[in-house]
This record gives sequence, C-alpha cells and structure tokens, in this order.
Amino acid sequence: MIVTRSACLAGSAILLALAAANPACAQDLQDRPVELPPPPETPASTDPDQVQFSATTLQYDTDTEIVTATGDVRMYRTGDKLRADKVVWDRKTGKVTAIGNIAVTNPQGDTAYGDKIDLTDSLKDGVVDNMLVVLEQGGRLAAVKGERSESGVVTLRQAAYTPCSVTDSGGCPKEPSWKVTAVKVVYRPDRERIYFTGARFNLFGFATVPLPKLSTPVGNGAQSGILSPDIRYSRTNGFEVGVPYYFRLADNKGLTITPRLFTSVAPMIQAEYEQLSTKGAFKITGYATVSPQSDLLATSSAPITTQSAFRGYLDGVARYQLDPNWSVSGSLRLTTDRTFLRRYEISNDDRLRSTFSVERIDANSYFAINGWAVQTLRLSTTQSGQNIVTDRQGLQPIALPEFDYRRRIDDVLGGRINLQVNTLSIARTAGQDTQRAFVSAQWDLRRITPWGQEVTLTAYLRGDAYNASNTVATSVISYRGASGFHTRGIAALALDVKWPLVGEFMGGTQRVTPRFQVVASPPTANLLVPNEDARAVDLEDSNLFALNRFPGYDRWEDSTRFTYGVDYSLDLPGIAISATIGQSYRLSSQPTIFPDGTGLTDRWSDIVGRTEVRIRDFVSIVHRYRLDKDNFAIRRNEVDATVGNKRTYLLLGYLRLNRNISPTLEDLRDSEELRVGGRVGFARFWSIFGSATIDLTDKNEDPQLLNADGFDPIRHRLGVQYEDDCLRLGLTWRRDYQNTGDAKAGNSFLLTLAFKNLGR
Repeated sequence: MIVTRSACLAGSAILLALAAANPACAQDLQDRPVELPPPPETPASTDPDQVQFSATTLQYDTDTEIVTATGDVRMYRTGDKLRADKVVWDRKTGKVTAIGNIAVTNPQGDTAYGDKIDLTDSLKDGVVDNMLVVLEQGGRLAAVKGERSESGVVTLRQAAYTPCSVTDSGGCPKEPSWKVTAVKVVYRPDRERIYFTGARFNLFGFATVPLPKLSTPVGNGAQSGILSPDIRYSRTNGFEVGVPYYFRLADNKGLTITPRLFTSVAPMIQAEYEQLSTKGAFKITGYATVSPQSDLLATSSAPITTQSAFRGYLDGVARYQLDPNWSVSGSLRLTTDRTFLRRYEISNDDRLRSTFSVERIDANSYFAINGWAVQTLRLSTTQSGQNIVTDRQGLQPIALPEFDYRRRIDDVLGGRINLQVNTLSIARTAGQDTQRAFVSAQWDLRRITPWGQEVTLTAYLRGDAYNASNTVATSVISYRGASGFHTRGIAALALDVKWPLVGEFMGGTQRVTPRFQVVASPPTANLLVPNEDARAVDLEDSNLFALNRFPGYDRWEDSTRFTYGVDYSLDLPGIAISATIGQSYRLSSQPTIFPDGTGLTDRWSDIVGRTEVRIRDFVSIVHRYRLDKDNFAIRRNEVDATVGNKRTYLLLGYLRLNRNISPTLEDLRDSEELRVGGRVGFARFWSIFGSATIDLTDKNEDPQLLNADGFDPIRHRLGVQYEDDCLRLGLTWRRDYQNTGDAKAGNSFLLTLAFKNLGR
C-alpha cells in the first residue's frame, strides 16, 4: 500500500485539532523517528561502574572534566543502552545530559524516548523532557516531563497511557480508541503495574469518566482488580448492573466475584473460581439470589402469586490428563428450579446434564468409566396458553456407572477384530430401573479387487443380559421391555461393495461411487428388553449403510436387507460439490419395531440423501432430505447455509420434519423451524449483527399445538458493535416471544463495553 504525504499530513492535522480542543489529551503518544540503540559491538562489561560508549566526535575538557560526545552517540552500561545526537557527561557530578533524538532501553526491553534527558552516569535514573515510554509488554506512556529512578520506576506528570495502536493500517498517525490521562502516573516494572492519580478515561478523543484512583497491569499477567461492567435491561428484572472484581490468588488460580444489582428484583451474586495445574484445569461458576419463583405462567385472568425463595445455579467443568494414557473429566450443572436460567438470561437449555468420566486410551484399546445425571427444565404449554409441568424429574435417568472396554486386534484371518465389553446401570427416583451388560466381537476384512472395487466383509456377534424393574412407570409400551432378568443373542453378516469411478471433468476431478450392501441377521428379541438409548431413530444419510440403523445398543435391526446408493463428488478450482443418495429393501415381510414415520417401517425404505456445495471460503451449503417412497413427499428437509467472510456473512438454517409420527413418541415429534443470523461489517471497525429463531410448526405437524398458526417467533436479537485492537463497544436488543414460568416474554438490552488490555 502506498501512503501519500498529504494523507499523513491530513491525519496529523486532525490530531492537532483534537489536542487543541482538549489540552489534557495533548501528550504525544505517537512513535518517534528514532532508531533504537543497537547491541554493543564488544561484549558488555560486567563491572557496574564501567560505561562503554561510541560517537562520531569526542571532546574532553580537562579543566572542567566534561566529556562531550556528538554524532550518533551510543552508551552501554550493565544492560542499559542509550542513543542520542549529543551527550554531555560531567565526570565530577556524574550528571549525563542527552540531547536530540534520544532512545533509552532497559534490560526488560522498555524504551524511553525524549528531547532532553538528564541522567546520572549509571544511565538508570534521571529526568526526561517530552517523554515517551514504549513498554515491551504492550502499551505506551507519554508526558511533558518524566523521571526514572535507579530502580526503574518511572514517574510522569500530566501524562497519558494507552495500550492501543496509534497508527492506522496505512501507517499514518491516529488517535487511539481510548487512553487514560492523569495528573500523575507511576510505572512499577517490578510489579508490572501502572498507577494513576487524578485519572480520566478518554474515549475516541473525548474525556469521559473521572477516576481519582486507578491501576492496571501491563502485559498478559492477571492481577486483582475491577473488570469491565455488565449493563443490561430486561422486562422481567429491570435494569441490571454487574461489576466483576477479580482476585488473583496465585499465578494459576483466581476468583471473580460479580455483584448484580436490579431495579425490579433483589440483587444476585455470581462467583467464578478457576485453577490450572500441570495436569489439567477446572472452573466452577455459581449464582445465588432470592426472588419470587414460579414454574407456571401467570395469566391475566388468573394471576399466580409466588413467595420469594432461594434460587441459584452451579456450573462446573474439569479435565485432568494424569499421564499420556489416563484422563479424568467431569461437569456439574444444577439449578434450583426450571425457570431460573431463562429468567436471568443465563441459558435457554431445557435439560441440564452432569457427567463424570475416567478414560484410558492407548494405541489398541480404550477403557472408560462414565456416569451422568439429568435435570429437566422443560415445561409444556396448554391450549389456554398456560405452562404446566409434564416432564417429571423422577423419570429422568441417573447412570451410575457405565463401564466400556474396547480392544482392537489386527491380522486375524487377514482382517481386524474389535472386541467390546459394556455394562450400564440406569436408575430413576420414580421410574423404571434398568441394568444392562453385553460382550461383542466384530471382524472386518477389507480388500481392493483388480477392478478397483473396495469390498468389506463384516461378521458381528453379541450377547446381552438385561434386568428391568418398575417397567409400568414407562408410559410408552415399546420402551418398557419385560420385567426381570432376560438374555439376548445378536448375530449379523454384511458385505459392502464400493466402486469408485474417477475421471477429469470441466478442468477438475469427478468421482462417481456406486455402493451396494447386504446385511443378514436372524430374528432378535427386541421388545423383550428395555429401550433406553435407541429411541430417537430416523433414517438419514449418516446411518443408511450402518450395520445397525438404531442409535445405541438396546434395539437391533434384524432380518436381511439390501442397501444401494451412489456417492458423487466434483472438485473444481475453488468449487467442491459432493452428494449421496440411497435406499434399502428388506426381505422380511414381518412388521418391524421401527415406529411409523421413521422411513424404515415397510420393506422398501424411504429415499435419503445429502448435497454439499462449497465455493472457496465464501459459500457453504448443506442440504439433507428424506423422500417418501410412495409419493415422494418430503419427510425431512434440512438446510444449513453460510455465505460471506469473517466480517460480513449470512447464516441460514431450516428444518422440517413431516413424518406423521405419533405424538406419544416425544423423541421423534414433528416440527418445523427457521434460524437466520448474520453480520454486516461497515466502515473499518463497525458491524451490525442479528439473529432470529422462528417456530413454523402447525397443528398438522404436532396435534398437541392446537393454537399453532405455523409462524411463532421464539426470539430474535439485533445489535451494533465497534471492535478494534483494544476496544469493544456494542448495544444488543433481544426479544423473547414466549413466557416460561416467571421468565416473561419481552425486550432486553445489553450494553457491551470492554477495554482490551486494560487488565485487572
């Protein structure tokens, strides 16, 4: 890029105008046209009383003992370096005066610039006129006059500090996004911290908030102090102000306490503790308050009054790598009630899952002990518009524990064997309990024929043992299984053939891969055992050629079936297109255990496919679909698209499930949803962003939604943001359209103001 002299002069004129309008901001933070002192040509002396120097000319007055060096003067002493046009050294007093284009560098890498510097002969302390200090760890200080002590402490009067860039992309001077001006500024290199007295924030060149006392660290180190505030407004809680304070407990641990004040409800306290070690890290966050609580929606005709109660939320995550093979991880998510997270805009999750896992992984084996518990937050809406609790907590599963061991053995009859041993215990406080164990072995043999066909032969054997109790607590009969102890055997043989056909096309590479698979499996006693992990079944491109098209282990697809399809890909310069389509046919005419509407109920399955288009890094479109085998009606239609670059982009997501599944199978309920989001960058640092989620489900898709009209906005947000290298400023408007208990529909506003590099 070529920058004209007039452009830079114009930028300088603007800076001068701002300085004239606000004398307090007149400190010169711009770079100085001075080269740094280079390393000494000879090794530096370890004698602290010895000074090395060089200059173009050197004069020495024997009467006054004054040494005058001129012309690219360089002086070195125990890590301190100086460069200037002229240096006068009074050997009697030890005073050193440097004049013109001065740069002084200390061993830490900080550089001080000035027009005139009065130093002692140690080069460590002195007084500087028109001082600029550029810190090695980031940021710069400027003042009309400054002092540096022998310990390295820099004290400035009528000074300014900024961590922001002072030049634009073209190299011309610019006003930093923000800076701090102060009557007095003290920089302590030993503490890596800057202290301000009589400070005032200056945003975009305009003086703003006065701060009588302020300090900030330099560099990346964290220290105790106030963080950027959180300011927002919501209909339910009113105006909210959160002011976080960070306590640095050690180099590897810290605690952040955030009092949150509201105009409409009682205050809330938030605490976050995080700790890092050589083995791993953990973080836990907690919220606590007292406010009226209701899981039901208060209607205008029958308002519901609730008493104040303690409400809160815990969110923790941890992971430790004990050695190259063993690791431990876990998460904790608990809340006091079903609407707390939505009311305080912490999360929109309708379930919380707490987990733990102990894993061992090596080149050929895997072992894990897992456990999890689920807390439901779901509410259902009645025809009158009232929320009711239909998802009982007592029916939520608690898995303690699951054991999973897998072993890979190569070169067995020319193929590979994968062994697995798995046990699982699921308990419910008011529901069905299930225990399961199985042992399985899978042998795969893969070969490439002389004609280029890829042939895979698979043999699978598994033995199961189940125990179930209180099965009547499960409302869906096909999920229950029989009470008591039962065993089950599973076997399957499969042959999978792919034939890639590759050639040139339109200057690129085209690949057409016909694929055929046959799977044979004897009848399996599926309904004899409970179904805990194979409920959300649906025919997709991802499981079309799977050995078992049920998710999980509790259901197995038996009988003999043939599956056929075609994979296609085209790679052109800057363009990549891929697609797959396929269907299956089952020999058995016996009714299957697949629910109606999953695409697998009859002998002929529905037709499924996926198409993906990528154009450089600008366009990405993925389309998944399922067509009814009888009338080609679209039973699944899903589109995810991204168009744009990092600054300006559009995100589009659409999903329609029109499978006519019974509403009793809530894991498979039909729905239609549209998601849209995007960001438009303008100017250099400004952008507008927004997103929306719309429920398009009508009563034909979900009969329980009697009042659904097919267009029900869920939430949207719209905002504007400024972000550069050291400042993020934005305003976001969000609107929720659905009442959930005491989390009422309405508008909320969030103000974002983050001073990057300001520290803690």
